[in-house]
Amino acid sequence: MKVFNDPVHGHIELHPLLVCIIDTPQFQRLRHIKQMGAGYFVYPGAAHNRFEHSIGVAYLAGELLKTLRERQPELDISNRDILCVQIDMVHSHTFDGMFMPKAQPTLECKHETLSIKMFNHMVKENKLESEMEKYDLITKEDLPFIKALIYRKNTQVSSYGRTAAKSFLFDIVSNKRNGIDVDKWDYLARDCYHLGIRNNFDHWRFLKFARVCQRDGRKLICTRDKEAWNLYDMFYTRYFIHRRACHHRVKDIIENMLVITDAFLKADAHLNISQAVEDMDTYTKLTDHIFEEILNSKKNELKESRSILQKILCRKIYKCVGETPPLKTEEDTEVRLSVISLDYGKKEENPMKDMYFYRKQNPNEAISIEQHEVSHLLPEKFFEQIVRVYCRKADNKKVQEAKMKFENSFKETRLIPRF
Repeated sequence: MKVFNDPVHGHIELHPLLVCIIDTPQFQRLRHIKQMGAGYFVYPGAAHNRFEHSIGVAYLAGELLKTLRERQPELDISNRDILCVQIDMVHSHTFDGMFMPKAQPTLECKHETLSIKMFNHMVKENKLESEMEKYDLITKEDLPFIKALIYRKNTQVSSYGRTAAKSFLFDIVSNKRNGIDVDKWDYLARDCYHLGIRNNFDHWRFLKFARVCQRDGRKLICTRDKEAWNLYDMFYTRYFIHRRACHHRVKDIIENMLVITDAFLKADAHLNISQAVEDMDTYTKLTDHIFEEILNSKKNELKESRSILQKILCRKIYKCVGETPPLKTEEDTEVRLSVISLDYGKKEENPMKDMYFYRKQNPNEAISIEQHEVSHLLPEKFFEQIVRVYCRKADNKKVQEAKMKFENSFKETRLIPRF
């Protein structure tokens, strides 16, 4: 075992196979990808990277499974199971978001697809199959299982040498059913730590009460009925971070479809940024360094992109004219609209509807808890959209003209703009 000193989780131990994976160029690239992207331009503490987040996810996945194994030996959770779930810890790159759909609109570029391609490349280039077999993994069963955990295309565990009773393994790292997973636990704790925001959710408390119960013929991870409020705190903390940090106005301007995308799109014809997804060797080298590469380049063809990035550093960025719930606006080349979606993780749905609990008197029976049983003060809606209007011109005259146009658009509505 190797010990890592993590600022969020303290001293953590990881299996030697995980260390072998961490010590590959494909995983080490995550050191150079900011977890919060352009959030670092807004929050000075948001300098953490996907590298430490991924290590944290692997650690928490192991802790959850070890806790379940100790509490319920009948689940027959093996070391193989734990390792496979922990290996599902590689995450995506900022170009998977707004840049790629604009640079290559015909290319299907999903985060999961890229993760599978990168995983295959990492295993092949570093001869990891022999390392896996060294630690008793059965590669013909476990490699497809790990890929299924990443891509979640076939979640029938019986296809990977495991019984149907182990279906809960798919809910550990990326829980598509209700969003309660160790990936979220780590990024909530880590983001709050670096942003200086209070984290109201205690994932260690969740571990104290977690157990596997059966519901509708499937084994699910449940918790005590009294913990429902703690989980609502988790979803609210997620919403709060997205509202305050992930979708901060300045971060939105710089990263989401505006300044950086403009700069990268203009540079793409010369640097072939968007082509990197076709070649994993090249993609391994594609990190946040692309910002510095363009900024420090002397090439004349990158002059326009370089100018945009220089404006970021000098804070000469687009101005936010205002924000509002969605409404129709006239097209204007000097004005950009950015639609922000905020929710509890499942758009309009309450994710807690897909979470099950058990009572102290009957720990093996999975039950659902209605919202009103928790509190009458919980939200009625779980999804909202905000339209932000940006002016691409920085001079005050243009900004004021855009603001007046924005204000006038409300004369026939009852919506109240925020400035």
